[in-house]
Amino acid sequence: MASNRQQLILDIVRETGMVSVDELVQRFEVTPQSIRKDLNALCEARLLTRTHGGARLASSVENMSYEARRVLASDHKLAIGRAVAEIIPDNASLFVNIGTTTEAVAQALIHHQNLMVITNNINVASLLRPYRQNKVIIASGEVRSSDGGIVGEAAVDFINQFKVDFAVIGSSAIDGDGALLDFDYREVKVSQAIISNARHVILAADSTKHERTAPVRIGHVSQIDTFVTDRCPDRDFQNLLTSFDVRTIETDH
Repeated sequence: MASNRQQLILDIVRETGMVSVDELVQRFEVTPQSIRKDLNALCEARLLTRTHGGARLASSVENMSYEARRVLASDHKLAIGRAVAEIIPDNASLFVNIGTTTEAVAQALIHHQNLMVITNNINVASLLRPYRQNKVIIASGEVRSSDGGIVGEAAVDFINQFKVDFAVIGSSAIDGDGALLDFDYREVKVSQAIISNARHVILAADSTKHERTAPVRIGHVSQIDTFVTDRCPDRDFQNLLTSFDVRTIETDH
């Protein structure tokens, strides 16, 4: 019974990103002690990582579902989106890549005028499409069914045709040494092309990205011009950003 329940808990976390002891007690109608025992077993197996009052996915090779990422830190993402939009003037060209935070940026850009937005994110294109004052160009390539991202060599070749004013990129994880990380090497190749073909690169990422890891390197914070987040994790990381002259905007301050 416990083993079956642990598998169900793992399936839930893969879909939602994280769980609390209280919600699992309600769902399975068992004692908090039983749930804590399950979570401890899953953490000992390095499948989950304990959080205050619950647990989250520990995998460094498997991303959370799109819906789980969309709701995780959603208020922070909206604030980050607004802060990024304030940096970008009217009459600018920009890339916007895959990610739920970059989608929040797109939402905040809908009242800008005369933008040219090039994206490999179907959700970004859908958000901006109804507003005729801006031009939206969508990359060609394979559409990833999980989140509407467009990936692959065709998308890389498409991006390489442009040289734009701004790039707005996200990252699935940020390492303490400044490495920007993601899960899909095909997506990473597109992100690298986006960074290479923009005059000003903006990284939009909330603070939960410092608690996660992923296996594929996008690049390094030294390639970023502006970092927009809810808060920096610690002074060491702030000092790292300063050493590379990265402007940091913290929306919680």
